[in-house]
Amino acid sequence: MTEARLAIAGQDIAECCKKIIPGQTDELLQNKLQQLISDFPLRLAMIGDEWYKLGGVVDMNGTRIANDITEWVERSYIECGQNLQTLIEYALEQKLIATKQTGKTLYFVVQTGDRAEDFTLIEIDKTHEVSDRMLVDEANPPDDLEEFIDPIHPFCIESFGFGHSRYAYRRKTDVALFMGVIDERHPGEHSVRRFMDDWNRSSAGQVARMSEDWIIRPYSHTGRFGEQIVNVELVNTHKHHLPHLEDFAGKKGSALSNVLTRFDRQAGHPFAWFFYMLKGRLVSTHIAESVFRDISGDFAYLPKRDEAVLRDWIATPYNV
Repeated sequence: MTEARLAIAGQDIAECCKKIIPGQTDELLQNKLQQLISDFPLRLAMIGDEWYKLGGVVDMNGTRIANDITEWVERSYIECGQNLQTLIEYALEQKLIATKQTGKTLYFVVQTGDRAEDFTLIEIDKTHEVSDRMLVDEANPPDDLEEFIDPIHPFCIESFGFGHSRYAYRRKTDVALFMGVIDERHPGEHSVRRFMDDWNRSSAGQVARMSEDWIIRPYSHTGRFGEQIVNVELVNTHKHHLPHLEDFAGKKGSALSNVLTRFDRQAGHPFAWFFYMLKGRLVSTHIAESVFRDISGDFAYLPKRDEAVLRDWIATPYNV
């Protein structure tokens, strides 16, 4: 398949998310996105771990006072003559409650080609607002605005929700273009780039799409000299339980080949054990060393393309 690009703009995806009626299902969102992106198949690859961020302010009846607690506290502080004690007394008198936004990020994959890097990752946050704490703890009032907004030891209350979950567009990553940026900014070959290249030339890349089991997660951080460093993490999204393959000392030939074949069958594609080894956890590097000894001797159970990938890894090992 020739290289293709997802032309839809992030703003269009954001508008699509806003039009989803609060409380609707992820399946409805997926269907709406697929209608928006009709030229390529789209699927929900992964739901991330739960996170939370500061919310707004409500009263004891659940009536909305403010959507943004930071903005409300800073504005109310000024309205109170920049007197923190006056603000504390007002919050206590009104029995105001601080809320928080709990959320999970939905990772949608849009497949645009056959190569490992030929997909676009769409990240959408699904959030739900819940009560978190009393805005002010009378027994332990805040010493400054920062502690007022986000206290270290909050006076937590029983949680109750406000309304339904909502969707918000986070970002869209054209993986092929993004990996080009990674190539430019990182000296030498980045391990995720090598993972993709190995996938493309292996038997796995001939029958399966990398994004069916693996996605990338871009991130950036500030370096020691204040520079912005762009990087990427490889994340496994396989939904079925796979066995651990530890050190198989003494196993060789058909016995070792059968173990690897069984793992590949459970993973859903050939040479899967090699890529899970690169990420660690499930497959020990001792397996690769044992296989290499086999193919260097009397056994030949790997396809030539996989044998070439393994030989290159033995010469210059890497992991992701």
